[in-house]
Amino acid sequence: EGMALPQRILFHPEEICMDWKQRQRPGAGLCNLGSTCYINVILQCLTYTPPLANYLLSRDHSQLCHQQGFCMMCIMEAHVRKVLRSSASVIWPRAVVRDLKFIGEEFEPDVAGDAYEFLRCALEAMQRACLSGSSDVDISSQTTTIIHQIFGGFLKSRVTCLRCQAVSDSYKAFLHVLLDIKAPSSLTTALEDFVTSKKLDGKYCLKCSKFEKKVTASKRVTVHCVPKVFTVCLERAADHTGKKISKIVEYPEYLDLRPYMSDTAGEPLLYSLYALVVHSGDTCLDGHFFCYTKASNGLWYKMDDESVDNCGIHAVLRQQAYLLFYAR
Repeated sequence: EGMALPQRILFHPEEICMDWKQRQRPGAGLCNLGSTCYINVILQCLTYTPPLANYLLSRDHSQLCHQQGFCMMCIMEAHVRKVLRSSASVIWPRAVVRDLKFIGEEFEPDVAGDAYEFLRCALEAMQRACLSGSSDVDISSQTTTIIHQIFGGFLKSRVTCLRCQAVSDSYKAFLHVLLDIKAPSSLTTALEDFVTSKKLDGKYCLKCSKFEKKVTASKRVTVHCVPKVFTVCLERAADHTGKKISKIVEYPEYLDLRPYMSDTAGEPLLYSLYALVVHSGDTCLDGHFFCYTKASNGLWYKMDDESVDNCGIHAVLRQQAYLLFYAR
């Protein structure tokens, strides 16, 4: 509906397994190589993303990869195997830190970074790795890689001219969603706010094709196609000074995305929380990152660099969450 169909399917969605193929105790903790806690939390959350871990453990990527030099998928494959398959209690994520500049130009070893920025760049680097050797792929086909098949969905943006009621729809692929939490006190109210119509007037006026001039309009963004893994960042930066919004924003263990869809009729679209990242510190520019992940044995663990400690769901749901990972 209004979206171009892909000319090629780069990875078939039916090959994705959402449940762990093997159940085991949690893997190793990760050594902090100097201000690398922001990297460690994202590596752990991705390691405990079942469909991604299943694929990486199968070694399907590296067996077919012809990329010379840096390949984020090969690095993640080696990392996940090391964390989940070796008997070591602590792993040094040296390969990731060594190739940091290829993942994102803004990252430097020994300099603190932001977990959301690293997640964004890591997913994009994995996406680029999946497209290497496929130079002539159309835009729609690019959203059929394993990365988009797991993390990707589509947002629908509907702009309505408030003068003639003309409607214009556009679609945009996403791998994660950033939510404003200045007013909302829960994830569900932040999502309600996200899909509520916004008035576009003043300098935000849009040109109406019928009147050929700028008019007041309304814009509504909804989730049009849901991802298999829904990744949310609760925007804690109050402004550009690094001031932090430190309030608790409630989030459920189980989330229904149906109310935030373009089509709200139909069966619930249920998601289960399996990982979250917490930032501790008074401002966004300093502090420390740690995370909670659900291992393949169904139990929750607090992962704080080298330490991996068992914990209960009540502790998990009481955190000042920064990033939330939900699986369909």
